[in-house]
Amino acid sequence: MNKPMKNTALKTTKTAKSTVKNTGTQGKTSGFAYSRPFFEDLVDSAIAHAKKIGATDAGADASEGCGLSVSVRKGELENVERNRDKSLGVTVYVGQRRGNASTSDFSKAAIERTVQAAFDIARFTAEDPFAALPDEADIATEAEIAAINLDLFHPWAVTSEQAAVLALECEAAALNTSKRFITNSEGAGVSAQQSHFFSAHTHGFRGGYASSRQSMSVSPIASRGDDMQRDGWYSTARNVDDLASPEAIGRYAAQRALSRLKSRKIPTTECPVLFESPVAGGLLGGLVNAVSGGALYRKSSFLLDSLGKQVLPKHINVMEDPFVLRGNGSSPFDDEGVRVKARQVIKSGVVEGYFLGSYSARKLGMKTTGNAGGSHNLTMTSTRTQAGDDLDEMLRKLGTGLFVTEMMGSGVNGVTGDYSRGASGFWVEHGVIAFPVHEITIAGNFKTMLKGIEAIGSDTYVSGAKTMGSVLLNRMKVAGS
Repeated sequence: MNKPMKNTALKTTKTAKSTVKNTGTQGKTSGFAYSRPFFEDLVDSAIAHAKKIGATDAGADASEGCGLSVSVRKGELENVERNRDKSLGVTVYVGQRRGNASTSDFSKAAIERTVQAAFDIARFTAEDPFAALPDEADIATEAEIAAINLDLFHPWAVTSEQAAVLALECEAAALNTSKRFITNSEGAGVSAQQSHFFSAHTHGFRGGYASSRQSMSVSPIASRGDDMQRDGWYSTARNVDDLASPEAIGRYAAQRALSRLKSRKIPTTECPVLFESPVAGGLLGGLVNAVSGGALYRKSSFLLDSLGKQVLPKHINVMEDPFVLRGNGSSPFDDEGVRVKARQVIKSGVVEGYFLGSYSARKLGMKTTGNAGGSHNLTMTSTRTQAGDDLDEMLRKLGTGLFVTEMMGSGVNGVTGDYSRGASGFWVEHGVIAFPVHEITIAGNFKTMLKGIEAIGSDTYVSGAKTMGSVLLNRMKVAGS
């Protein structure tokens, strides 16, 4: 029977084993055009000019990003793209009126024009009693920031030729997995990106840092007769040495595509559903959106007034940790310069805290949680999970039902919690994969779904800033033929 290969091996296979490795990047050669001191002067000049022309408060941030992206297809180079961008953003307060403007021109005249534009917007904007910079007591100090090393910056001095070699190796590994059934590909790609910024405002915040993100991906197409199925895989990391090897990525992507051949529809039914760990993060994302400030103060959340209430089973906990080394969601402060902290968001299924910036906190009569700009590294766990609860064990727990490996569509209605998404995956019988399925829709109410989580696997996967194992739900509607 078709069965997706386990992805556990990908976590320990390093790009350093490949033909091309991290060449001299540990010296932190930045490749940036602008220095941190230059950005500090730029930001200070913008804030000083804002105060000079009458701003009550002001803030500014200067940033720069650059990188390389290379794509190949069927053994041939397709695209080589280099990107470099820069920006200065300015926020001006006139009383409780706020204005924003930005520019990519760092000349003195352009800075003054941008500050003036933000000031003019503020003057003609309606007063908002909640519009203000964060309270000074909540601001991360320079000493606090300096004491935190999150190891986020590992620039990769890869050339376009070297990146192309890696992408070609990745695609070749996919094509060679089954020369009979994999003869086509949507291509493979390698990306090396890095950025840095400095931000400050008149309530005492000064901070910034550099970060990097490297990635490799491939999307092979498997075919047997008239049946064609596409799947793919990728690896992303702050440091290239933490990427999976191109061979491992290619082989696993090919195995996933092969496992989908001869997919079929199933009759409409109601059954348990197991979400594969890479797609399970969407469940956590829906929960976060529902308990985030914007949705709460607009009363557009199906979890209004949920603080202190049970929204998940008692065996479920959700942790937020901004201080994970090399974490995708790590930061020493939020987008407003507010200090962040590790915390338990959900404890024994009960909401212990929302996700708030200073504005949404004021609207709700609460305190900021340091989440302006979004959540930090999140992990959903179950006290029932055992070390041996890998994918095979989770399939056994599923018994007979649907194993979802890919989802399409927008997902959850934030106001009502109604949930409906296109899906594909595998039908499982008595804990064993029976056959692949496609063209199905899974539906339910998100509130009910959250309370119906029966188990979380030990097969954890990091997707963006969320870490999840596979998730088993007790029952969902599955629309098929």
